[in-house]
This record gives sequence, structure tokens and C-alpha cells, in this order.
Amino acid sequence: MMTGHLLCFGYGFSARHLVPLLLTEGWTVSATTRSSTVPKRDGINFIQFDAVLDSHLSEASHVLLSAPPGESGDPVLHQYHHLVSRASHLKWIGYLSTTGVYGDTAGSWVNEASPLNPTNRRSISRAAAEESWVDLHRNHDLPIHVFRLAGIYGSGRSSLDQIRAGRAQRVDKPGHKFSRIHAADIATVLRASINAPNPGQFYNVCDDEPAPQADVVAYACDLLGAPVPALVGFDKAAETMSPIARSFWKDNRLVDNSRIKDELNVDLAYPNYRAGLSAIYSAENN
Repeated sequence: MMTGHLLCFGYGFSARHLVPLLLTEGWTVSATTRSSTVPKRDGINFIQFDAVLDSHLSEASHVLLSAPPGESGDPVLHQYHHLVSRASHLKWIGYLSTTGVYGDTAGSWVNEASPLNPTNRRSISRAAAEESWVDLHRNHDLPIHVFRLAGIYGSGRSSLDQIRAGRAQRVDKPGHKFSRIHAADIATVLRASINAPNPGQFYNVCDDEPAPQADVVAYACDLLGAPVPALVGFDKAAETMSPIARSFWKDNRLVDNSRIKDELNVDLAYPNYRAGLSAIYSAENN
């Protein structure tokens, strides 16, 4: 296992699962924040996003990009293209994208070679940001790796929490399945890529079993001993969904994860939602 200095642009749910793993291995970690109050977490040096200097980037050996694109495109490139483009010393740059860039395939499988056809503003922005970062690989030989993440869940962010909060419903949309990934498995994939960099490569990051949303909620209810909600037709359920939630249901695709196994030799700890939710439930009750 190599060690180095990871600079995280953004410190969200996925980064918070990778960083503790690296810290236990002796890594140095810095992360940006937009909070007016700099967070205090053991082992992490926080930097105001608007105050990143060439010295911060020059000290890093690896960079993780998890900040979402905004109105001006990718926020890191918008503000720091002049620094990043000449950071030829970097050994690895990971950009966290979304499987949403594939759009709707009416339930057909997609892999990393499938055409992109994003259907909502967020995914369109992600696809554009991917291309901008890959351009840096082509034009400046930077070690860019793109990770297209499926629906992320983990402790504090799963169907178990929705049920406890009384917000869960089981939506009936025949033939519609979602791909998912436990945040701990995202960390495993990123660590594997850091150990075996392949600049310019794309990776689908999802588990082995796309599944209907209704099945996931039912399983979570069984774990909690809670009543399983009756199925609600999609058209009825959509009446109370937020616009963002409805947009997720526009796309129906099955995501192939062969590359993370064949190239990175990743063995998923949570290959399906049952394994993931059971582990979360057990950890929360121990």
C-alpha cells in the first residue's frame, strides 16, 4: 500500500469514507471547505475553498474531486484551472461523477463504453465536467480517473433512516430498477485505483444487483420490524415527490460493474442491498 498526501476538493459522504481508511495507513489529508468556520477533525487539514494556493496543490500527491458542478461548470476548474493544469507532479486524480450520465436505456445494461445521454440538468453538468477533466488528461497528461457512482447509501443515509423518519413509500413501477453502491465500497474502489492508476480510465461504481426501490424498502422494514408499506403506483407517488426525486425515476438502466472487478480486483463488501442494509443495521445496533 502506497502512502501520500491526498487533497480533497469537497469533503462529502464518499470522501468521509475514504479518508479514515487512508489516515490509518499513514497518509496526510487536506480538504477544502466553504464553511466560514473551519471544521476540526483529527488528522485533516481544512482549507477554505477560495484560499487554495499553489503551495497546497504542490504538497499533494493525489487529488479527489467530489465538489458538484454549478452554474459556472466544475467549481475547481472554474477557479483553479491555472493551478491544476500545471500540476504534473500529481500521481492520481479521481473525479466522482454519476451513472446518471448514461441517461435512460429502458432497462438495458450499460458499461463504460456505452454512449452518454443524460436527461436532467445535474447529469448534463456532470457529463460536461467529466469531459473538462478528461481534456486535462489529453492536453496536459494529468492522471485523471473518472468514477461514475450509482445511488450512494451508508450509515445515516439509507432506507432505514427514511423508514424511521416516516418518509418511506414503496413505489410500484414495473420493470424499473436502480443500481446502488455502499459508501464503504466506493472507498475500496478509490483505494484500489490509487494503488493501480490507469490515467484516462472510467469506472462504473455500483453493486452486483440492480433492484426495484420497493424491494429495498420492504427489506429495510423487515430489518426494523416495521410494517411494510403498501405499493403505490408511480403516477400517484410522483404527486408528492420533489422535482429532483421525480428526475431520478425518469431513467431506467442496469449498470455493469465488471471493470472494477476485472481491472482493479475489487471484492465488494456489500454486493447487494441486503448485505449493505444488514451491515448498517447491525452496526447501528451494536
